Amino acid sequence: MDLLSAAYGATSDEDDDEPPSSPPVATALTSFVPPPVKRPRWEYQPYLPPPSSFPQPPLPKAAPPLTSPASGRYVSKRERALLAASRAPVDAASLLPPQTTAEVDSSVGSIADSNLRADILHSLRCQPRPGSGKSLPSKLSVSLKGHTKAINCIDWSPTHAHLLTSAGMDHTVHVWNVWDKGNTTARVLKHHTAAVKDVRWSPRGLSLLSGGLDCSLQLIDVVEGKVIKVFKEDQAVEVIKFNPSNPNLFLSGGSKGSLRLWDIRSGLVTKEFHRSLGTILDIEFSADGRQFISSTDTTRSNISENTIIVWDVLRQVPLSNQVYTEAFTCPCVRYHPHEAFFVAQSNGNYMAIFSARPPFKLNKYMRFEGHGVWGFPIKCNFSLSGRELASGSSDGSIYFFYYKSARPLRKIEAFKEACTDVVYHPVIPNVIASCSWIGEISIFE
Repeated sequence: MDLLSAAYGATSDEDDDEPPSSPPVATALTSFVPPPVKRPRWEYQPYLPPPSSFPQPPLPKAAPPLTSPASGRYVSKRERALLAASRAPVDAASLLPPQTTAEVDSSVGSIADSNLRADILHSLRCQPRPGSGKSLPSKLSVSLKGHTKAINCIDWSPTHAHLLTSAGMDHTVHVWNVWDKGNTTARVLKHHTAAVKDVRWSPRGLSLLSGGLDCSLQLIDVVEGKVIKVFKEDQAVEVIKFNPSNPNLFLSGGSKGSLRLWDIRSGLVTKEFHRSLGTILDIEFSADGRQFISSTDTTRSNISENTIIVWDVLRQVPLSNQVYTEAFTCPCVRYHPHEAFFVAQSNGNYMAIFSARPPFKLNKYMRFEGHGVWGFPIKCNFSLSGRELASGSSDGSIYFFYYKSARPLRKIEAFKEACTDVVYHPVIPNVIASCSWIGEISIFE
């Protein structure tokens, strides 16, 4: 019985493929002989490669993978597999993330601010307070040429204020290093296949969002000139705006009257605003991002009450659709930066002013007039302080008005054709950019 107990009590090493050990010998002096202790696994650890060398490619003189037991010692299957894996050739490039190739159509300049005029660089770094510049822009500072057709809009970068972008009917988006002493054309991006109607800088840095008649919205990395993400629409894109309270969200409006709120992270539509509208001409968020205004082309429906609509973003419902009842379309709407008012550029050759609080009443006793619209997509904008209102004009001039009284302040003859957009600089108070229907950009200070 002692012999049988010793024989059946022995532990098998078959799982580790170890060589069989000699069976224990039973004697009359012992009633029970314990089984032999299993060989500890730590004895094999010296044969494993060090962790730091595992992801590196093997040295040229490295030993080949072990395929047969070393002489004088038995090697288990598990150890042979580990040794073979550690000595197999490793491609170092496969351990790194894939590298993407820049898709810059034309990179002819720099986007850095290292070559700017000294006075401009000082102003950008000091960042004067809004309202500190009391003088109006009057002198032509920079003239930028590169577009071959009409320019639809321009936009200053909020984070890199020496950069300006423009969208044109020539299917291109330009990025300008406005005050660079060398080449002012920093990028020419040709990612759209049709006219580009709107372009906006992302609030988070060096990326652009553009939309055009090719029914697409495209997010572009300006540094590499590469398209990051494409958002497909079922309509020509007319206008886009980022939500000021959440830079991951943006609103788009198009030729079929659809208004969609997109999430850049997922690339999906989060909200849609339905009203059976005509072509969306412009949209503008309130400062808190809870409301927005839409301007619509109502000439085909003969219903003027939907020309301007104030929307509730969260509930996706219009707060008022009888804001402007005159028989004119409005190619531009703008909130005042500090007060509860907004203005609308009317094809009746004037700008109307409205309350930004319900019931959003029109001020019938004050108009900003003297400039011309005449069917052009003429835009307007407030100064940083909100004291002045500037507007383009069909006669190629820039008109400045005093906001409180609508009194004309100054007129600058900027172009020979219609001046389509004017945008105040986000940092320097007395600098304004303008663009024209013939593809020119002028900076005044």
